[in-house]
Amino acid sequence: MLQKHKERTRRSLPSLAGILRGIPGNADISGDVLYADANKQTLVFGMESRVPQNSEVTMAELKLFKLPPTAKGLPDKRLHRPVNNARVSVYYVEMMKDGSNRTSLVDSRLVPIVESGWRSFDVTHAVHYWMRSNGQSNMHLEIRVDGERHGNYAADMAKLVRFTTQNPTDNAVGKPELVLYTLNLDDHGARGDCSAPASKKDNTCCREEYFINFRELTWTQYWIIEPAGYNAYHCAGSCRQPHSSALKYRYGERTCAVVESSPLPVMYLVKKGDYTEIEVAEFPNMIVERCGCTADNISII
Repeated sequence: MLQKHKERTRRSLPSLAGILRGIPGNADISGDVLYADANKQTLVFGMESRVPQNSEVTMAELKLFKLPPTAKGLPDKRLHRPVNNARVSVYYVEMMKDGSNRTSLVDSRLVPIVESGWRSFDVTHAVHYWMRSNGQSNMHLEIRVDGERHGNYAADMAKLVRFTTQNPTDNAVGKPELVLYTLNLDDHGARGDCSAPASKKDNTCCREEYFINFRELTWTQYWIIEPAGYNAYHCAGSCRQPHSSALKYRYGERTCAVVESSPLPVMYLVKKGDYTEIEVAEFPNMIVERCGCTADNISII
């Protein structure tokens, strides 16, 4: 383990951060309905080549057009408390290799039953899940409509909430749309290692060398055998903030922070009763591998 650590080569880091912008030509991504019933429908969006290279998706917005309710099938409201809303939830659907599905809730909110028009849902986490899905070309979202509260009456009222579909034969206006907002990483953000020439021109976020000598630390000099010390690195510098009208969806100020780390193999002494043993283990998150600009200390890379 120690030999493998010494022989490791460190990769150069891509530049990070940039200016918030919509993807040209890809602001509205249409898809197909795989399944639909009175309370649920599944949408699929073709995502291949939708996210430009060297970009971060900072916000993804699902826009659904709610149709006005019809008087047909309206449940008898006598002897019931009024129900004004229905709960609409959006789930990310992960297609597993064994053919099963796994869903993750990404947004849920109350929608007025009698009103019609566009309703927006934050599906940023769904797009991040998709980007980590090992190259799947499609992203699946499931829309569920439930009652505002428990009970048959609230459930019956929720059935009045209907959204337009992607069915080509459906001539209704306002088909579902997926809008992506991304950060262009070419011009702003982290510069990789602080020793790189590009990082010297300003105080932009970068990875700086930071050596820890175990022989000089009182609490480690007697029990750590190898290594005698190591370059832990740390993140230094600042991040430029994007300026755009779309910033209503931002998660907070972007700061320079660790976005990737690796373990350190350590050979050390362990006292067990009257004798001492030598052990080797990997201590996690000991080496900073990549610095980047994050929002509210949550990486969106």
